[in-house]
Amino acid sequence: MMRTSIPSMLLGSCLAMLPWSVTAAPTPDPEAQKLADPTYGPIPGQSTLFSDYKGKAPPFPSNITAPILPTASGDSGPDDQVWQNLLAAEWAIFSFYQQGVEAFNTSSFVAAGFPNTTCNRITEIRNNEAGHLRIFQNQISNTSVKPGSSKYEYPFVDATSFLALTTYLEVASMVFLTGLVQEPKSEAAHGAMVAIATVRLRHETWSLLDVWGANPFSGPSDTVFPYANEILDLTNAFIAPERCSSANPEYPIPNKHLPAMSAATGTKSIAPVFDDGKSYYAVFFHTVGNTSVSVDVSGWESGDLVNVTIPAEFETKGIIMAVLADCPGAPELDTVVAGLSILLQQPAPIGLLLA
Repeated sequence: MMRTSIPSMLLGSCLAMLPWSVTAAPTPDPEAQKLADPTYGPIPGQSTLFSDYKGKAPPFPSNITAPILPTASGDSGPDDQVWQNLLAAEWAIFSFYQQGVEAFNTSSFVAAGFPNTTCNRITEIRNNEAGHLRIFQNQISNTSVKPGSSKYEYPFVDATSFLALTTYLEVASMVFLTGLVQEPKSEAAHGAMVAIATVRLRHETWSLLDVWGANPFSGPSDTVFPYANEILDLTNAFIAPERCSSANPEYPIPNKHLPAMSAATGTKSIAPVFDDGKSYYAVFFHTVGNTSVSVDVSGWESGDLVNVTIPAEFETKGIIMAVLADCPGAPELDTVVAGLSILLQQPAPIGLLLA
């Protein structure tokens, strides 16, 4: 006869009465898991798919949108987090171009006054972005999640607004990459990111020169902004609510969730907080340097706006990145209290359209 102690029986009864909440592990998507093999499917640099494909349907690997779950155990790769951020951002950029390919044709752009080659170039950029997806997937080790796509909504209503947003995204992406390239630990990762940046620079140059007829030269240097993830955080505005896979890692990591430079009405919960007696500065990043301008925040609590004038000494080329900080130059991310604002200077009409 088996004997069971009274305490054991009571413990078992109590445990049975407790409310258990179990979160099921994400279910791997069979097609997505095939992508864990870097030799699966067309290979960027070998297949012409990533340049010459003319179809409307999403090309490989963008036709498989689920996250790729880890297929091995062990420590994450030293640069996995950087590549995860970049892959998640790339899904947003790819989706923008894919939506453009689906929404417009050659006639759409010609009717709006743009060259008859515009549609083909947008399609080719879309293909390049699909190649970037595959390259970034392969850079993440199989011990980490490789982010999948979300659902994205972009504020373009016609061919002109689509091309304006194209220029904005391409110029901002170059600034993002100048910051991101400082983060990887491996030299190979640095090189890979520079290789991607040069392709994006070609996209930007085409947009400025062929689409807008603008001078593509931005002066002696593009803008360097040290806090790349704050640029990535802006792309969260394009993600449709609750339309991201729960298996995707947080994006971006880390994320300071800075309040916007211009808080909308009724959003005090995410508005900047200023300490009495502390000095604050608008910090403008342009080319490889920055300029700080002291700002008066004394009337903020009473509802007054904090107005800042862009320094007149900046050459009207390229792009300006602006943040609000409690230290001149915003030398550390912890000194930044609000931002980021992206001010496109070239071409000026597009900057005004997107302001």
